[in-house]
Amino acid sequence: MTSESVVRGRVVTPRGVIDDGAVVLEGATIRWVGPAAEVPGAPPSGPPADDGRLVLPGLVDLHCHGGGGASFPDAETPGDALRAVHEHRRHGTTSLVASLVTAAPETLRSRVALLAGLADAGEIAGVHLEGPFLSVVRCGAQDPALIIEPDPALTTQLLELGGGHVVTMTVAPEHAGNRDGVAAALVAGGALPSWGHTDAGPGDTRAALEAGAALLGAADGPRSARATVTHLFNGMHPLHHRDPGPIGEFLAAARRGDAVVELIADGTHLHPELVREVYELVGRDGIVLVTDAMAAAGMPDGAYRLGSQDVTVAGGVARLTVGESIAGGTAHLLDVVRTTVAGGVPLVDAVYMASTGPARVLGDAGVGALEAGRRADLIVTDAGLRPLRVVRHGQEVTV
Repeated sequence: MTSESVVRGRVVTPRGVIDDGAVVLEGATIRWVGPAAEVPGAPPSGPPADDGRLVLPGLVDLHCHGGGGASFPDAETPGDALRAVHEHRRHGTTSLVASLVTAAPETLRSRVALLAGLADAGEIAGVHLEGPFLSVVRCGAQDPALIIEPDPALTTQLLELGGGHVVTMTVAPEHAGNRDGVAAALVAGGALPSWGHTDAGPGDTRAALEAGAALLGAADGPRSARATVTHLFNGMHPLHHRDPGPIGEFLAAARRGDAVVELIADGTHLHPELVREVYELVGRDGIVLVTDAMAAAGMPDGAYRLGSQDVTVAGGVARLTVGESIAGGTAHLLDVVRTTVAGGVPLVDAVYMASTGPARVLGDAGVGALEAGRRADLIVTDAGLRPLRVVRHGQEVTV
């Protein structure tokens, strides 16, 4: 074992922070994690880092449309998609689910097949289909002209083209065809329904959650046994005391342990204090932090595309060029963690919601935490949670 195989700092684990900790890497695997003074063999040389640097697990983003000027919904070659993957990887997202948007069926077939190849190669952790069976009323930045009625046959075809790599599909719970035929096709194909982009009331929302829970409870699939909720609060009927919409049901389900809610906790989509309140309501196991990032992540303001839609980014905020809808995020997942911590969520739990929690949704026990036996994915950050070093599969990633 060489000194280069020991990473030292304030090590963040699912259980707490080891103030002077060490992570021992052996090839592509984490061999040991604990106090630096107890490293097997010989303790690491030199004094502990006194600059507050942190060692975090590689982050896991379940909802990302692109970055670095590239967009998964618009990618025509593996190289196009990899530009976005590498943009987020350099900032500590070592496992990324590539998200598509509502598009014509032939476009979805093509993009799913392309991304499945990258998943086979280990470059991405899977595929998320955001549509096309959504609410036109709450479509957000999705193209309403391309939203169609629930189609279980198309769903099955997309799952087959995905070769087992489709993780989630966003579907609106008010459509009965999503609650039965599409949800059943998703679960049979190893994917999870993700309820969202919806104008549903409590009745349809609860019916969808119950239908999904029954399907997942009877299945033996590769993923979590809980459905997800696509970017809670965004793209759905707002919570109102006389017209409640779906949000209360989603929060109740997360509190019961029947669903996991996505939060785009970037300070633009959600106020940081609201993120803290949801965390205090449902706990860290009911939340995953996501970016919903689009091509402008890591890029300057300007004109971009998201599927069939034109997007203008000004002041770091992406909106449809025609209309007022926010059109995805421009942050990296580490930025989301930093904003969440600044909003009052404890560091350990904010990191958990961006690593261990989403890894559990994926059903991947090999990533998402600094624990012996897991994959050697980690980030070293400064005290302000800005990346200094990224390691993936035990290999250095250029920051």
